[in-house]
Amino acid sequence: MRPIDVTTSIDIDRPADEVFAFVSEFPNNPRWQSGQRSCEWTSEPPLRVGSTYDQHARFLGKNMTNSFRVVEHEPERRVKFTSTGGSFPITVTRTVEPLDDSRSRFTEQVQGEPGGFFRIAEPILRRLVRRSIRRDFPRLKALLEKRA
Repeated sequence: MRPIDVTTSIDIDRPADEVFAFVSEFPNNPRWQSGQRSCEWTSEPPLRVGSTYDQHARFLGKNMTNSFRVVEHEPERRVKFTSTGGSFPITVTRTVEPLDDSRSRFTEQVQGEPGGFFRIAEPILRRLVRRSIRRDFPRLKALLEKRA
């Protein structure tokens, strides 16, 4: 079985600092990510290495709650967080690069090692993760560009 590793990028007509501020405020996730029900911080702000949050989602017909910990943080540029349990451990890296003063490129890499129920569904799971991200990115772009 191969680990899941999906990387997707999208250009957004917003300054990089605004895009990063939005995508690194994890309670915003349900606003643009399908299946997300809620995300709430379980540690005190500000965002830093060691920050934690819980995410409630519905995936493959199952309600899931996952806890995450920030493992890397480069302010206004990059954040990497990893799940701290569950049958589908994942690590997500979000990077924002300025293209010019008013445009930026958002990249998200999702890596995971399915276990339990998800191990059986690994080939399907890989396609679902890729499809979900590709569907979510235009929603993120529209949301952020509308805020202009």
